[in-house]
Amino acid sequence: MKITQIQTTVEDHHIAKLAAIAIALHMVEAVIPSPIPGVKPGLANIVTLYVLYEYGFAATAWVSILRVFASSLLLGQFLSPTFALSLSGAVLSLAALWLAQHLPKKWFGPITLSILAAFAHIGGQLLLVRLWLIPHAGVAYLIPVFATAALGFGLMNGIITAKLISNKQKKSV
Repeated sequence: MKITQIQTTVEDHHIAKLAAIAIALHMVEAVIPSPIPGVKPGLANIVTLYVLYEYGFAATAWVSILRVFASSLLLGQFLSPTFALSLSGAVLSLAALWLAQHLPKKWFGPITLSILAAFAHIGGQLLLVRLWLIPHAGVAYLIPVFATAALGFGLMNGIITAKLISNKQKKSV
């Protein structure tokens, strides 16, 4: 019997470790009760933003998509509406981050990118809800609640990410 060994790189190992951290944060978040259904802090997005700054967009996309798939498998939600909502939010968030990373760094740092990604994430989810799950204009009434949550949690996650990046830069100096 011939054994085939997959060749991995150091970057592959970094992506796997960071994806594991994001998955763990997502799992912790899944057991925290939410006062408003569907509103979660998105702690795994801290890892996503950190990866964007430390490893670039390609690694960020891998970590984000791996988190969505692995978390949904672990939570028993794979191919469910919850999985579809998570994936749509992640894809739109990644699209926003890809566009925003090309903006002037002077005005668009981790906090701003986090807020933009949070709005894109909830926008992707609400769009999917409107087009697939609840095809009714009444979904629009949810926008202020979810947008407020996206702003607050995006700000919080951005501050934490900025602190992590700042601490790493201080250690490397």
